[in-house]
Amino acid sequence: MVIFAHPDDAEIGSGGVTAKWIAAGCEVTYVLCTNGDSGTADRSLTPDDLAERRAIEQRAAADFMGVKHVVMLGYPDGELEDTRAFLGDVVRALRRYRPDTVFVHDPFRMKGFQHRDHRKAGIVTQDAVYPYARDHLHFPEHVTEEGLEPHKVRELWFWGADEPEIIVDVTSSIDRQIAALVRHESQMPGFNVPAGQTIGERVKRNAADHATGYDFEYGAVFRRLIARR
Repeated sequence: MVIFAHPDDAEIGSGGVTAKWIAAGCEVTYVLCTNGDSGTADRSLTPDDLAERRAIEQRAAADFMGVKHVVMLGYPDGELEDTRAFLGDVVRALRRYRPDTVFVHDPFRMKGFQHRDHRKAGIVTQDAVYPYARDHLHFPEHVTEEGLEPHKVRELWFWGADEPEIIVDVTSSIDRQIAALVRHESQMPGFNVPAGQTIGERVKRNAADHATGYDFEYGAVFRRLIARR
């Protein structure tokens, strides 16, 4: 499962690994927290128009990647809060789709700017994984009213970490990651790609930097928490 704040964050943060694991037969679920209705510099777009466009783009990217389920929670862009309602939505998704591994923004990054929604998504997801989704007395209405049993996530992988500790070879899947990312056409002007460079070249340059010293060309890096059984 990939839990992410805005349309395009999943492809940026874990797209190479997602594409690789789907090709190997894994089932992947996306949980999109906001509708992205503030993510543009185009003053001709209304928030509703932008949200609709970004939902279409996200579904296109997910379909291209082969993501099986896409859950859109629909919170306003820039307004994620650590509320019980948001926590409950994430817990519900974990209990319904029962992932072994969850990817999300690292909320504790300190060495660079990070969107506030990213921090909130990361914190709430970590809390949802442990202990809320695991313990039946948290959100018991999921069990009694919706038939959703508690679930133990095995691993939590954070992207964007200051000090990543694992690397995945994404050489075989990075082109698919890029092809999914460019389906977010409304966001291309905001990716701040250097003059004369494409978004694909930027993604590959960063992935090549991660892979320096390894015996593969492109890598994706994460900080990982492993749950106790």
